Amino acid sequence: MTLGVISISSPGGAAALLATLIVPALFVVACRSRRWRERMPRLLFLAPLPALAAACFVPEGAAVVLDPARLRLTLTLAPPRALLLGAVALLWSCAGAYTGAYLRDDRYAGRFAVYWLLTLTGCLGVFLAGDLASFYLLYSLMSLAAYGLVVHDGTAPARRAAMVYLVLAVLGEAFLLLAFVLLAAAAPGDSVLIRDVVAALPASPLRAQTLMFLILGFGLKMGLVPLHGWLPLAHPAAPMPASAVLSGAIIKTGVIGFIALLPLGTVLTAWGMALTVIGMVTAFYAVTIGVTQANPKTVLAYSSVSQMGLVAALLGVGLATGRAEAGMAAAFYAVHHVLVKGALFLAVGVVGLTPARVRWRVLLPCAVLALSFAGLPLTGGAVAKLATKPYFDSDLLKVLATLSAAGSALLMLHFMGRLAALAPPETDRPAPAGMTVPWAITAIAAVAVPWSLYSAVLGGDAGQTLDPKALWAALWPVLVGAGLAVVLHRWSMRLPRIPEGDVICTGERVARAAMAQGRVLDPLDAALRRWPVAGAALLALTLIFVALLFAGGPP
Repeated sequence: MTLGVISISSPGGAAALLATLIVPALFVVACRSRRWRERMPRLLFLAPLPALAAACFVPEGAAVVLDPARLRLTLTLAPPRALLLGAVALLWSCAGAYTGAYLRDDRYAGRFAVYWLLTLTGCLGVFLAGDLASFYLLYSLMSLAAYGLVVHDGTAPARRAAMVYLVLAVLGEAFLLLAFVLLAAAAPGDSVLIRDVVAALPASPLRAQTLMFLILGFGLKMGLVPLHGWLPLAHPAAPMPASAVLSGAIIKTGVIGFIALLPLGTVLTAWGMALTVIGMVTAFYAVTIGVTQANPKTVLAYSSVSQMGLVAALLGVGLATGRAEAGMAAAFYAVHHVLVKGALFLAVGVVGLTPARVRWRVLLPCAVLALSFAGLPLTGGAVAKLATKPYFDSDLLKVLATLSAAGSALLMLHFMGRLAALAPPETDRPAPAGMTVPWAITAIAAVAVPWSLYSAVLGGDAGQTLDPKALWAALWPVLVGAGLAVVLHRWSMRLPRIPEGDVICTGERVARAAMAQGRVLDPLDAALRRWPVAGAALLALTLIFVALLFAGGPP
């Protein structure tokens, strides 16, 4: 059905797809009123609800085309997108509810709400975009608006982290723009639908360049090494609810970008192996750096880098073997990360406001959630790990996946130690319900959602994780990680103190050294720019150029 500038394939589904973007956009418009802007932090939880409804109820294949005669901007929802959209929308809603209490006394809470809503609109839209133009516009909106979330506190670390984030975000968008131009050039006809350009990619003469730019662009958003430096800077600097969505939701746009734009149904062995290696290096590197960190939010940031490395490795195996279903497995694994990481970031704020005598009520469920990244039995992580097993099936990948689980246990127990060490509040009042309830909902969902969706999404039996052999196979890497955590605790004072952002700090030192060298050369530059010196140099260069011309001429 076509209505002027809108073409609709399913009226019911179209309404939900449009509402996903229109509702948060209307909230932004409402913020033009100072009264509504001041109220908005308490209403943020409402803005993602249409997206949650779309993920649950929009039928597969429903689509909306805006301006079908010219722009053809397309919104649609395929199974991997719907799966991640639902989890991301749930986290945005819970984190939005948390924001109202967390920023209750913040004089700039209204401004934060505007950036939040703009980032939300772009983030949710990325999961719906069915063409390159829509994807790029929404992705850019999300990336640029998130700067306001990172810089909100206005401290020197926040301004530094925000600037690093912005520079790398623009760089990532430049990589993606190049990739999208190459994808569009290789597609038959003038279609820029994602399904059409991806189908044409394997036969493109510029396939290598396109894949390289895609990996650079989406790898930067996911935090793959060595493009990860912005995460451990931005997460600690941002307010707690912003950290939750940065790690839980925004980096998943890189995941959905890979799932949507990599030709997973085609065997590309070399590129798949390269992505697998990058992913595994990222997973282990982030654990190594993360255990040297003292700030619990920084430890969580490095944990996100490690977990996204595993997702990238899974997608790499799918690309190397031509298994398109790897995209759904990666989306399922990422859903678990969305909810657990969001819950853990929200928990940092709750623990900071919880009296020491009752902290165990928060720390105990946090420990269970944290160890779910290692595949702790009975948690959502056990089911998420089950989704990866058909892909990490070679002897080498099995060993690496098991070692990664032990590393995750080590890193997350280190996080728990740093979380428990937070200074207790001066009052004996518990954390406000406006923070504890959204945290609790997210924590429960982190366990319940993977268990409830595994059979429907992947067609398997989650009950096989309860087999005694499977229980032991999942438990012993956790025990190894616990043993390593004891050793780490005893030797922690001897570990190097690597600054947050590691590679970014190295780059900053190199830049400062280069600037210092430039200042040393300033007198020479000033001397060379004086007219007598510059004129003599120009005359000499002119004479040399003329001599070369005559030397190269006919005899």
